[in-house]
Amino acid sequence: MPRRGLILQTRTHWLLLGLALLCSLILFLYLLECAPQTDGNASLPGIVGENYGKEYYQALLQEQEEHYQTRATSLKRQIAQLKQELQEMSEKMRSLQERKNVGANGIGYQGNKEQAPSDLLEFLHSQIDKAEVSIGAKLPSEYGVIPFESFTLMKVFQLEMGLTRHPEEKPVRKDKRDELVEVIEAGLEVINNPDEDDEQEDEDGPLGEKLVFNENDFIEGYYRTERDKGTLYELFFKKADLTEYRHVTLFRPFGPLMKVKSEMIDITRSIINIIVPLAERTEAFAQFMQNFRDVCIHQDKRIHLTVVYFGKEGLSKVKSILESVTSESNFHNYTLVSLNEEFNRGRGLNVGARAWDKGEVLMFFCDVDIYFSAEFLNSCRLNAEPGKKVFYPVVFSLYNPAIVYANLDVPPPVEQQLVHKKDSGFWRDFGFGMTCQYRSDFLTIGGFDMEVKGWGGEDVHLYRKYLHGDLIVIRTPVPGLFHLWHEKRCADELTPEQYRMCIQSKAMNEASHSHLGMLVFREEIETHLHKQAYRTNSESVG
Repeated sequence: MPRRGLILQTRTHWLLLGLALLCSLILFLYLLECAPQTDGNASLPGIVGENYGKEYYQALLQEQEEHYQTRATSLKRQIAQLKQELQEMSEKMRSLQERKNVGANGIGYQGNKEQAPSDLLEFLHSQIDKAEVSIGAKLPSEYGVIPFESFTLMKVFQLEMGLTRHPEEKPVRKDKRDELVEVIEAGLEVINNPDEDDEQEDEDGPLGEKLVFNENDFIEGYYRTERDKGTLYELFFKKADLTEYRHVTLFRPFGPLMKVKSEMIDITRSIINIIVPLAERTEAFAQFMQNFRDVCIHQDKRIHLTVVYFGKEGLSKVKSILESVTSESNFHNYTLVSLNEEFNRGRGLNVGARAWDKGEVLMFFCDVDIYFSAEFLNSCRLNAEPGKKVFYPVVFSLYNPAIVYANLDVPPPVEQQLVHKKDSGFWRDFGFGMTCQYRSDFLTIGGFDMEVKGWGGEDVHLYRKYLHGDLIVIRTPVPGLFHLWHEKRCADELTPEQYRMCIQSKAMNEASHSHLGMLVFREEIETHLHKQAYRTNSESVG
């Protein structure tokens, strides 16, 4: 039995080997039959009917090998060049990232200037030079101005509203929130690690330690984007126990943040001359002086008030209000100029500016229906600079309280109406009457145009003068400046253009879009309510 099994195993082995050889032979014949041919039935390169020897094919192979060697050499050379360019770009990106991580050293996040790629820095600086950073850009009209948006640690105040945006909102979008956080951190890095060329001095804390600023010392900031240049950021920091502000200017030229300037600003001796043109409206003036007493006399204490009064009617009442404030608060820094002529706002502000005879002073052109805070007065000082900058804040204009608070028997006090909501008011982006500028700049540019008569127009003319010059115009919404509602009257003596502007302003001052819609469709709403009441009564009787 074992011998018979061995014989069977051996036969099976040879049978399998024979089958494998047979399959190999069939596969070989198939490959010969299916091999690609160059032309006709020729199985090797060459012309039909000719036979070639071994030397021909060796020469052909050598020629092909030389061709591929040349091609490989060319590709290797191109690969080497690409590797070199890639290495250079990687070094540039690594250098930029290191400068960003290290902080604002030198003119921007430069780190070691000798290692910085000169061509890239030259481009970034050219973006700063082209933007309106160090000198004002001459613009043809107010429509060419790119306004700033202002922000604090918690809120952003924006002009562009739309249906979903609000005049005051938290930066809920992650990209915007991260952007502002990054900018504030960059500003702190500049302040806490100053360069030799920074216009600030190192200060020590109360215990002699190095003074370190943090995000809680951030007061306010402004930013705006020029779409072909980059984004400019103006940041202000202040510690509660210090008098000076730290001002940092950053610019993002569609790349890393770059430091433009860092300086210390002392506004403790900066007097503001608030100039108010007035005719009649004594009740509004009494309310204005209440705000003036609370903010300027009790808090700020660096204010001079100039009232330019037109006409005789109501003049005694104005004098009485001023004397009452003087006796209560021991305040004597005011000037009352009386003009027995028809009211002209531009004329009043011109006279008020020239009535000051103590040299240079910062002026705030203000109306009697304006409510301002102590924080706004500091913003006025920080954003105006003689020969350099004028400040045109955008006022938040309150709607008619009788419409806004129609569900209440009596509207709340004025202080409780000062909120930035869609239904309570709007940013008065078409108004240019409230402005902070130095007296020397105002006189140099020629003041107001006295040819403009009646309502409006004179403010826009002055604003355009600054836009045509070299001064930087800071135009931004500010949270501490409100225009209180009052009924407007558009006189028949106005020109058609002035009358149209007056009516437009009057309409926009009444109420929000939703509240105006409710007024327009009030009859339809009342009709619907009557139908509903009638249907309800009928059903109850039935």
